[in-house]
Order: sequence, then structure tokens, then C-alpha cells
Amino acid sequence: MPFKFLGVIFLAGLLSLAGCDSDEEAPASGSGGPVAENSALPAGDISLALTPAQLDWVGQQIFRNECAGRFECLVHWNEGEAFPSLGIGHFIWYPQGVDGKFVESFPALIEYMQQRQVSIPEWLRAVEPFDAPWANRQSFLAVLDSPEMAELREFLAGTQGIQAEFIFRRARKSLAKVIDAVPEEQKDEIAARLQALSQTPGGVYAIMDYVNFKGEGLAASERYNGEGWGLLQVLMAMDGAQGDTALVQFRDAARRVLTRRAQNADNPIELERWLPGWLKRLDTYSEPTEMKFSSENS
Repeated sequence: MPFKFLGVIFLAGLLSLAGCDSDEEAPASGSGGPVAENSALPAGDISLALTPAQLDWVGQQIFRNECAGRFECLVHWNEGEAFPSLGIGHFIWYPQGVDGKFVESFPALIEYMQQRQVSIPEWLRAVEPFDAPWANRQSFLAVLDSPEMAELREFLAGTQGIQAEFIFRRARKSLAKVIDAVPEEQKDEIAARLQALSQTPGGVYAIMDYVNFKGEGLAASERYNGEGWGLLQVLMAMDGAQGDTALVQFRDAARRVLTRRAQNADNPIELERWLPGWLKRLDTYSEPTEMKFSSENS
């Protein structure tokens, strides 16, 4: 299912976008697109920009990364995890009483959809408090074929474009937070790396996907042996031979950071089963061809 947007969507580092944040008035779903206002990061103005076709490609790529493009995977609970993963970005939703290590994202997605006046299933809106209504994976699997689950899959399949927008905006909001967390003497260097990544669709995709995939790297809970694995840690680890593009350096740094995470993890499933998939995902961090966009729009 393709992702369609009206107009070119621009995203500037820490710019304000109408309807993007919880303290802003949201435009109605199907509006002509957000309006950007420029704002500078502490270490300079970093902007991300994607055409509608490029944003379609990014959203579809993230869906393939998380679900191999499979409809049934839109509502999923991984073995070895304490939460379900929902939507094209496998957004985390914790059950009541679960205090997880990872940053929860599904409630924020639903809040964004409400701001955009998206029609949300009645049973989902009625969940109070807004915690995943399944206590564990076993109870989740027991109702996997229920009418509510079928409705949830259809809802997530029909709102893929909004989910891609949400991922786009989460990446935008991450930039200044990441820069602020960098030691003062390294801010300009890290900002320059982000700036270099932001210049191409492949670099913007890498930022968007990695933040959605492994987070900003700012949460104190997201550490093994005191070492994180988010966007901040990858940017700090970037280096490479002269002539390597920023995207190649980012991909290589992410490989090292995720390998370190798996080696530090208490659960051997990360090293034995998850790491190969993570590294395969990083292989997608490359530039799309203009021919791809031309053929998709023809």
C-alpha cells in the first residue's frame, strides 16, 4: 500500500511544524501539508527534506525492514520481548505494570493521529489507562484472530502514510536533543555529520529509520554496561577513510555500535538471533535511484 502526500514536505532541524507536536494545533487529516518555519540548531541549521516520492520510499522501506512488507506483521509480539510491536515502525506498546528499558512509542503515535483527526477504532480509543490490553505474549496470541485484532491490522494498514509522517517528525525532534547531549567541544563536529547525512535521501532515511529502530540514545535506561546504542552513539562513533560518504560512515559506525550492544546484552538472543537481522537492516542504508522514483510515479 503506497504512501501518498500532497506537496513537498520539508523538515528543518528543530523547526516548528503545524500539527507536529502535542502542544500545537493539528491540521485536519488530508490537509495540504505542514508549513515549515526555519530554526537553527545550537551548532548550525540542519534541515531534512524529502519529496513525496522519497517519503513514500522511506515509509515502504521501514515497513519492509520491520515486517518484510507482510500485512499480518503489523500487529506482532516478538518472542523474548515483554511488549507488542505495532504498525510499520513496530511501535512499542507496554502492558500495564511493565516498566520497560526501551522508549515506548505507540501511545505517542495514537496521540499524533488524534491531532490529525484520524478515525481510530472505538475499542482502541476506549482503552484506559492507555496500556496494551494483553498482559503477556501468551494472552496476545490467544486473541490474535479476534475481530478487534483484525480491525487493528486494517487500521494500521490504512494509516501507513500517517505513520511515516510520525517517524519523520520523531527524527526531526531528535536532532537538537542529540546535539545538546554532545560534549561542548564536539557539538560542531557532530552537527557537521548530521548536516552531511541530511543532504541526500539515503542519509535522511538512515536518520529516520535508525531513530525509529534503536532510538535517540538519550534514555538512561537504554544502556548495557553503561553503553548506549542510539543515534547519538552512532554519530559519536562515525569515522572512516577519506572519501567515504557520510552514509557509509554512519552505516559502519552503526554496525559497531549494535555489535557492541549485542555483546553487552545479558540475553544471548540478541547476539545469536537478533544481531544478524540488525546488520542486514543496516545494509539498506544506501541511496535510492532516481529511476526508482520515476518508475513509481509513472
